[in-house]
Amino acid sequence: MDLENAKAQMRKGVLELCILAIAAEEEVYPSDIIARLKSNDLIVVEGTLYPLLTRLKNDSLLEYSWRESNSGPPRKYFKTTDEGKRFLSELSLSWNQLVSSVNMTLHKKVFE
Repeated sequence: MDLENAKAQMRKGVLELCILAIAAEEEVYPSDIIARLKSNDLIVVEGTLYPLLTRLKNDSLLEYSWRESNSGPPRKYFKTTDEGKRFLSELSLSWNQLVSSVNMTLHKKVFE
């Protein structure tokens, strides 16, 4: 098994959670989402991000507004909807339970 591929798959699995969390803080432009994810070692490219943003928007978890830009055409800024915030809350609880379970499993395995 390819370790780098396994690590990439784990990161992909949490991208929706991270995107919703970032967009819940403030309206955000996609390149800012990418920069934030990269700064936290969750490297993602536009080809991965835009389909996720579209799916989250189509699921009514994100919404966007257009803003004029000084350096070109208007830009889409995304924010988490009220439904998205509820989903984020539930997903965060599930994530924390999963992390706890995995940590307990790893701890037992490593130290037994």
